[in-house]
Amino acid sequence: MAKIIKSDLVEEVYHNTNFPKQEINQITDSLLAEIKNALCKGNTIELRNFGTFEPKLRKGKTNARNPRTGEIVQGETHYIASFKAGRELKEKIWNLKKSEK
Repeated sequence: MAKIIKSDLVEEVYHNTNFPKQEINQITDSLLAEIKNALCKGNTIELRNFGTFEPKLRKGKTNARNPRTGEIVQGETHYIASFKAGRELKEKIWNLKKSEK
């Protein structure tokens, strides 16, 4: 399996739709910016048949250690961006053949 970057996705959409690459790139950037903005506001984004993006609260560690000094420190509670795959995506991933990896 290969690593796919945004320009690869733009190229695939271009081949599937024949829309101008510049427009596809702008739409992709805009979509990703809107997802980021929604998450930063604490909203959940649900994309049917794909998955759900949501901010999740991660509790701070109580006995974290600073690797540089060895000092025990208290980790801060903070939010992280989380993605949960939808049922259709889960099924397709589950059925990947080991040789495809």
